[in-house]
Amino acid sequence: MWIEKLADGVIELDTPIGSRYVRPNLVQRAYLMWMFRNFVSLPQQVLLPWERRLIDRLWRENSFVSLSAVGTHETPIIGKIERRAAARVEVLPLRKPVSSVKPVAAEASQEAASA
Repeated sequence: MWIEKLADGVIELDTPIGSRYVRPNLVQRAYLMWMFRNFVSLPQQVLLPWERRLIDRLWRENSFVSLSAVGTHETPIIGKIERRAAARVEVLPLRKPVSSVKPVAAEASQEAASA
């Protein structure tokens, strides 16, 4: 199976509009096989900076292939890169501390004095 991936493998890129497939060159396929040796799918956030640059370069080169034209069952997929949008963090406003807290004993003595 690894010979087929090395010879004809493609990378699956997960996009908001669906999966796209890229055919890297031989050296890139060899490195990508090493990168995916223990995983079927990797989020882009866990890749090293130079691995991200490799994926971005493949993306920019627009060497996308259609698996229906090539043959879905015959084309081996080396791995899948998940391109997730960065999670948005909601920033909550700071709460002001309550400064008008009176001790319970002080309130009880004021009520006793007024009665």
